[in-house]
Amino acid sequence: MSRAQPEEPTGGGWTGTIRNQIAGRLPLEELLPTRQPDYVRSWVYLFGAITIAALIWVMASGVVLAFFGPQWWHRSSIGRFFNSLHFWGVQVFFVFLVLHLWTQFWAAGWRDGRGPTWVIGVVAFLTSIVAAFTGYVSQQNFDAQWIAVNAKDAINATGLGAIFNPLNFGQAYGIHIMLLPVVVVLLVAIHIALVRMKGVVRPIGAPAPGVSGAATDDTEASA
Repeated sequence: MSRAQPEEPTGGGWTGTIRNQIAGRLPLEELLPTRQPDYVRSWVYLFGAITIAALIWVMASGVVLAFFGPQWWHRSSIGRFFNSLHFWGVQVFFVFLVLHLWTQFWAAGWRDGRGPTWVIGVVAFLTSIVAAFTGYVSQQNFDAQWIAVNAKDAINATGLGAIFNPLNFGQAYGIHIMLLPVVVVLLVAIHIALVRMKGVVRPIGAPAPGVSGAATDDTEASA
């Protein structure tokens, strides 16, 4: 007589619950889609992707700069090169981040239950401004000193001078390389996950998917 085979685990418990919630809300075919709606071919939808690419560029160059320190990025030719990569990466990041923010504003990107996606994107933008400011005052050059001196008066006027002093290099630099990058990356990751869960917002006036008259032609998603 053959022995009965043990039953497969049903995935109970809190870990199984979380796994089932993630699988239900964000299936793999939505996280890594192979096809997108036809209107995604518009160049407007590239702004967000370029912003993410610039963020990766900024993070990678920033890690190198933080590893070798201020003396390296001021006195070494390679250090100055990486400092320039980081600086111009920030410029590209903010240019396309603002373009993405404004195009989604005029496209009413919060429609169809996408309010949290929009709010997290705006919070990520505001957090990025603070990250850029602490980066400017951490340059250790005349520009950084000028910005920090004027910012100190402005921050003192708000009553926050006891919490943050832009003339304190260690404080500004620590916040710039340890705290704010984690917050920005986390917010962007949540933003992307929500976009994948809800899908890309359709143009204003375009019929919803499945409605008569809606475009059925899909385009292959880029790898």
